[in-house]
Amino acid sequence: MTDTPQTSDRAPEDDAPEGRIRLLLADDHPVVRAGLRAVLETEPDFEVVADVPTAEESVALAARPGVDVVLMDLQFGGEMRGPQATAEITARDGAPRVLVLTTYDTDADILAAIEAGATGYLLKDAPPEELAAAVRTAAAGKSALAPAVALRLMDRMRTPAAALSRRETEVLQLVADGLSNAQISKRLFLSQATVKSHLVHIYTKLEVDSRTSAVAAATAQGLIRR
Repeated sequence: MTDTPQTSDRAPEDDAPEGRIRLLLADDHPVVRAGLRAVLETEPDFEVVADVPTAEESVALAARPGVDVVLMDLQFGGEMRGPQATAEITARDGAPRVLVLTTYDTDADILAAIEAGATGYLLKDAPPEELAAAVRTAAAGKSALAPAVALRLMDRMRTPAAALSRRETEVLQLVADGLSNAQISKRLFLSQATVKSHLVHIYTKLEVDSRTSAVAAATAQGLIRR
């Protein structure tokens, strides 16, 4: 059965009722989308105008009038992922806010989403009242972060010298995914010498001396996911 986007009875419009927050749900799991819709539609000031299974569809629908907040997953089955979709959505003038809703709380995922322009970052195990509050906060243009996510960011700010940079985290995630230096170089459009330099800095910060040890240490600290 084809997984098609679900929309409300009427198409999104510019002139939503005053105070109404119009939502677009983007997640590749139908059960998750159905559950989110059921929870969010109990709020009197929320309207779910559409839900879609791909990041590409979220970008297309978010470009139309009538969406205030996009609830965005990070991982999709297609070519485009949540951070890339978030970046494309938020790059437009008058774009809706993007609230990332995911199961991942690693530095690699958090930094990718925030750098892409996400207004908020919430975990899928958040209680309904926390989700509703985060949606309203994001709609108002304010930062909406899960407590655990805010704590991780605060820890990075307290110890900036020891924290992996966004690029270092990205390199190490690709190492964990099994890519060689040459493959990482091609994926990130970096020279192999630059990749090696990043790895040296990573080893120093994590106090390790090998790729395997670096991946193990970073996974244990919640910097990357396996």
